[in-house]
Amino acid sequence: MAGPGFADGEPCWAVAMLPDVAAGKRFYGELLGWSFGATDPGREGYTTATLDGKAVAGLVAKPDGRMPTDWNVHLSTSDIAGAADRIRDAGGQVIMDPFALGGAGATAVAADPGGAVFQLWQPGTMKGFEATGTPGAYAWAEVHTRSADKEAVDTFYDAVFGFVTSDLTEVLGEDFLRWAPRGEPADEAHAIGGRALIAADAPEELPAHFLLYFAVQDCDEAVRRTARLGGRTVLEPTGTPFGRHAVLVDDQGAFFAVIAPEEGH
Repeated sequence: MAGPGFADGEPCWAVAMLPDVAAGKRFYGELLGWSFGATDPGREGYTTATLDGKAVAGLVAKPDGRMPTDWNVHLSTSDIAGAADRIRDAGGQVIMDPFALGGAGATAVAADPGGAVFQLWQPGTMKGFEATGTPGAYAWAEVHTRSADKEAVDTFYDAVFGFVTSDLTEVLGEDFLRWAPRGEPADEAHAIGGRALIAADAPEELPAHFLLYFAVQDCDEAVRRTARLGGRTVLEPTGTPFGRHAVLVDDQGAFFAVIAPEEGH
């Protein structure tokens, strides 16, 4: 295990990189019920979002306007140097070498062979999510890649993290590979994420990416609230065996998804 509750490769933290952190606080505070601690002026105004006093995400100002406005997933690791080496060996790219963030932990920025960017997190005092799966908290993450890169991407995550996989294509009606940690059963109870495919008719400029899901009580209400807050809907509410979900964009351009697990069919 990489830390309390997090296996190697398991999503353990999420940070939104935004042009305007104050606007992000207003949007996500209203949509997901988050509260926020003090900002850290030494870390681009970094602030931690909490839900009922438990840490659930981070917001940070983009240090460079050319960087994308998006949500960044952090994958837990017990050995960040070793994980960085495996990323290179498996055909990925280490964009930013491992570095420490004080005693909180160490991070690195990487990309898989399809180009999807993620961060590693080796925990120190900051372990990661203190709440997951409940309304307002992180629920799920999946990498979306191009069909042409599928085999290389699947091989990559196996080589770097040793995921145990199960094919859910027949269940979901689309090509999807579910991940479980090394040594665990490949079932729903142990699932930590997955790999989906970008639709063939999606714009060519759409890069491979991780999509993060936040749990909500009512998916349709979350969509309506997003619109009221200046965001928009990319994928209208859709029922799945795992809950009703929608893909949204916040009022600054960051993509994310919401899911109401109790609304599955």
